[in-house]
Amino acid sequence: MNATTKKKKRSGKHIFTDQPKWFSNQTLHSWLIFAIGFLLYSNTIFHKYAQDDAIVITDNTFTQQGIGGIPDILTNDTFFGFFNDPSKASLVSGGRYRPLSLVSFAIEHEFFGNKPSVSHLVNAILYGITGVFLYMLLLQLFPTKKKGPYAYWIALITSLIFVTHPLHTEAVANIKGRDEIMTLLFSLAALYYAFLGYRRERWYWTVTAGILFFLGLMSKENAITFLAIVPLSFYFFTRASLVKIVWQTVPFVVAAALFLFIRSSVLGSALDAPPSTELMNNPFLKWNGNSYSSFSGAERLATITYTMGKYLQLLVLPYSLTHDYYPRHVEIMSFANWRVLLSLLLYIGLFAYALMRAPKRDPISFCILFFLITSSIISNFFFPIGTNMSERFMFMPSVGFSMAIALLFYNWFDKQKIRSFSNLYPYFGAVGVVVLLFGIKTMDRNKAWKDNFTLFTTDIETSYNSAKLRNAVGGELLTQALEQDDDTKKDEMIREAIGHLKEAIDIHPLYKNAYLLLGNAHSYLEQHDVAIQYFNQARNIDPLYRDAILNQAITYMNMKQPEKSLDNIELLIQSYPRDPQYQNYLAMAYRDLGRKYGEQQNDLQNAMLYLQKAYEINPNDYETLRLLGVAMGMQGNNGEALQYFEQALKTSPNSADALYNVGTAYYNVGNPQKGEEYRQKAIQIDPGIQKRMGGG
Repeated sequence: MNATTKKKKRSGKHIFTDQPKWFSNQTLHSWLIFAIGFLLYSNTIFHKYAQDDAIVITDNTFTQQGIGGIPDILTNDTFFGFFNDPSKASLVSGGRYRPLSLVSFAIEHEFFGNKPSVSHLVNAILYGITGVFLYMLLLQLFPTKKKGPYAYWIALITSLIFVTHPLHTEAVANIKGRDEIMTLLFSLAALYYAFLGYRRERWYWTVTAGILFFLGLMSKENAITFLAIVPLSFYFFTRASLVKIVWQTVPFVVAAALFLFIRSSVLGSALDAPPSTELMNNPFLKWNGNSYSSFSGAERLATITYTMGKYLQLLVLPYSLTHDYYPRHVEIMSFANWRVLLSLLLYIGLFAYALMRAPKRDPISFCILFFLITSSIISNFFFPIGTNMSERFMFMPSVGFSMAIALLFYNWFDKQKIRSFSNLYPYFGAVGVVVLLFGIKTMDRNKAWKDNFTLFTTDIETSYNSAKLRNAVGGELLTQALEQDDDTKKDEMIREAIGHLKEAIDIHPLYKNAYLLLGNAHSYLEQHDVAIQYFNQARNIDPLYRDAILNQAITYMNMKQPEKSLDNIELLIQSYPRDPQYQNYLAMAYRDLGRKYGEQQNDLQNAMLYLQKAYEINPNDYETLRLLGVAMGMQGNNGEALQYFEQALKTSPNSADALYNVGTAYYNVGNPQKGEEYRQKAIQIDPGIQKRMGGG
């Protein structure tokens, strides 16, 4: 009798005579998991777009086309619709091909426009569904008929820990994180249907698994790790032969082959591209005083080892969360650092335990291997991913962590030889405390994702050594400053932005965007000479940096130096001939040059030359038309002056200046009656205009 009892305990076959019905109610569990997952993120529904949402939604030309943009989404790098520049589409090594989330954004835009509330709602719903599929999958891994309460405990507790974990906020609260949600959702669903097909011996469920896995790959490339997870799962949780395991894996291999073929057709052989030389796209660079050089092999390995240990810490104790781990929030590490050594020892221990216990099909061994395999693709060990680390990268690996915690809780009470279900409530209470604390932290962390300003100013307290975040805070402060009506407050915000931007440059001396924003900031303060210096520094880093060239041109306009402005704009047109926006700036430069020749040098011939050039480009610019009217009048061409003034009036029909100029022109052509009529209209709008214009 005792031997039988022990055997049942080892296999998890607890039978409790007082077990309540709710504990085995799968429908109730599913709704509970969905509701918690959804409700935890319900406070994001009224948030705005933030962080990388602009790249995939608001500033993505393909997404903004709605359904019509889907063909372009499917046939280009994920970032191409944002940059619209082939040279920038694959800034990160290897390129990015994740079209499915962008397709969903395009569909949303087709029916709702740019409505962040809709996208946040969809993310929360998908997240809740992901939790449900995790629960359903675990009941396939641990069949209830064989495992009884053990199966329900593992499935329910794992899913609750997963849906409440605060580390998921970046994937869910940030709309762009939908690619993480979708790839895990489809991957879990694929594995679920693979097991369903195996246990029920139905081939169509196995085919369904392959289709779902393909959708997961189209959501994000890290689904590829399930090629190892699938056979591993069948090994640990079934007694299937090697042949059957291979057969169940075949649809996943076919789906992966199809995806890789499509990806290579779209992106080419991007994996062989050399690593980026820009620190914001390659964190394994260090400043030597004049330029950047690569980390040594030991520095790179130590830094990666540290970040992997940091992931473990965040999974166990998710505090001080941030969206930014860019240089130098994560410092250059060495193996003399105790944190690196601790991380190394932890991973050696985990890997050794997993290997030793794998022959015995220990579920905790599976959890460790699941975590190691799914995190390998984002670890930087095998290929660069463009950043040190990111909390959203733990979205898929956290499944292994959540399952391990549920198993450890089970092993805890299993050793107590509990025979009554009522004795489990203290253990439910312990789990409840973890889930409650996780849930509270999650809802609190969600608040940071309200908008860019809130996110950046919140996370700078944690990631104060990140050049990227310093730059982002500076840029957002400038944006907010321009919306201020109070000039004192506006100047304070601009000067605060300058402080952050200088910090960014101290961390990353070749940060061209920080120099650009510093130029903008000083331009807003009307410190034009300083602004020009910063724009020049940005251009020294990137001679064809179009934003720096354009903003420098605009600053020269404000400095009344149209010749220099014109030089910059002509360079832009020569370098980027397909961009039509620069033609308008060219017209402005010609106009200002014409004004300078006319008003300052009294050179009417050159004034007319440049004003005519401006007019040819933009015949509806009020100031160009006004200046042409003035120039014609000075030359005695009163009839042509009247024509230009009338055209100017059409562009600004309620302008007192325009009305008065037309009136004066009518006087000059010998029609004082009509001239006075227009002048009186101007006086009605601006009673002081006659004195100001010098008319009699």
